[in-house]
Amino acid sequence: MLSYITEVLFNEPQGRPLALFQFGVSLTLLCMFVYAWSVGDAGATRWLLFIVVGTALSGIAESLPESRRQSAGVLRFAGILVLLILVAAPFVDLEFIIGG
Repeated sequence: MLSYITEVLFNEPQGRPLALFQFGVSLTLLCMFVYAWSVGDAGATRWLLFIVVGTALSGIAESLPESRRQSAGVLRFAGILVLLILVAAPFVDLEFIIGG
């Protein structure tokens, strides 16, 4: 199991199409947050920023050259860690993330 995770995490970057998709998702979610902030409801949508950062880190990892496998793995791991913090936030009572 650990070898499979290491193989997937430190695999060669997938290239421009996947990176562009992840950057597009990140930009869309950022626009949603900016809209919520502009109408005065940014406190309830702070969780969007965590998804923006997680997808942006993954997009950066996929846009690296193929020779930068270790850097891509570190960025993927950081993106997964940010998203796991978001998932764990309600259970650990991190109200500054999920609003409250």
